Amino acid sequence: MKIVVIQGPNLNMLGVREQNIYGPMKLEQIHAQMKEVATQNGVEIEFFQSNLEGEIVDKIQECYGEAHGMIINAAAYTHTSIAIRDAIAAVNIPTIEVHISNIHRREEFRKDNMIAPVCTSSVVGFGPFGYHLAMMGMLQIMNEMAAAQETQKKAQEEQA
Repeated sequence: MKIVVIQGPNLNMLGVREQNIYGPMKLEQIHAQMKEVATQNGVEIEFFQSNLEGEIVDKIQECYGEAHGMIINAAAYTHTSIAIRDAIAAVNIPTIEVHISNIHRREEFRKDNMIAPVCTSSVVGFGPFGYHLAMMGMLQIMNEMAAAQETQKKAQEEQA
């Protein structure tokens, strides 16, 4: 099983930018913690960060047929990108949206969320710990999918 983690604009600046909102943890530290959880659970994990909308869309599309789940923090594109929304909908794989800050308690424009309706779930406002929560959620989703596939396989074998 494979999870792809997609990080949007300015997340490469975590630990530097607005620490009062995003905290002191760097993106590399968040990814290291996620990799540890993935390794412990026998799951492959891949990380991608871009400040460019088109590159994010391309990465989402690459996940089709390659990944079993995505965790995405589209950052500012959350509020503006129909293209990212449409890409998530097109690949139709479990996707958990993460936001470090509580976007619902911030500026009015951040309350518009273009991608939430096409995501399986959202984790908002837990700081960097939100990525851990997303990993736990994605592992649960993947376990449920595997169990459903196994049940379906057994039912087909019984019919044969």
